[in-house]
Amino acid sequence: MRSRERVLEAALSELADKGYGGFSIDGVATRAGVARSTIYRLGHDRLSLIAAAIKTLNVQPRAQPGGQDPRADIVAIVGHLASAMQSSLMSDCLPAVLDGAERDPGLRELHHRYSTQRRTRLVEALTRLQESGHAVGDPERAAEALAGAVFYRRLMTPEPLRTDEVEGLVATVLGER
Repeated sequence: MRSRERVLEAALSELADKGYGGFSIDGVATRAGVARSTIYRLGHDRLSLIAAAIKTLNVQPRAQPGGQDPRADIVAIVGHLASAMQSSLMSDCLPAVLDGAERDPGLRELHHRYSTQRRTRLVEALTRLQESGHAVGDPERAAEALAGAVFYRRLMTPEPLRTDEVEGLVATVLGER
């Protein structure tokens, strides 16, 4: 594994384990087995390192070919998010990012930009579903309701949303039940 990938993986582990307040370049360097200067040579300060590491997590399922089944895309996107919130570095880093975003305007802006990027695919699928004649209401609010339910279950309850619950959530938000 190249040093860049080791550093980004170590940054995610450091963020998940230490939180935003305890996150340090020295900690990342130790975890990655590189010198602190390597991280700076890669062009990173604390915030840009967190941004680059989080960017590696922004992987979403591909849209259905031709976008012919927007509802299936919605279920896949929400299912992917639910799966990530069950157990992954993304899930482990989320509390640290939320905490840090409350204290650091730079991290807040990064978090909002990242969240907007992730939400865009879901809003687009909901818009396509609406354009096909399904009563979606406001696609932005529907996306917030779908993603919000997943995040609520991860952060506020003992059990994250299971992937086998996604279909029911989508049906409820879309008024199918």
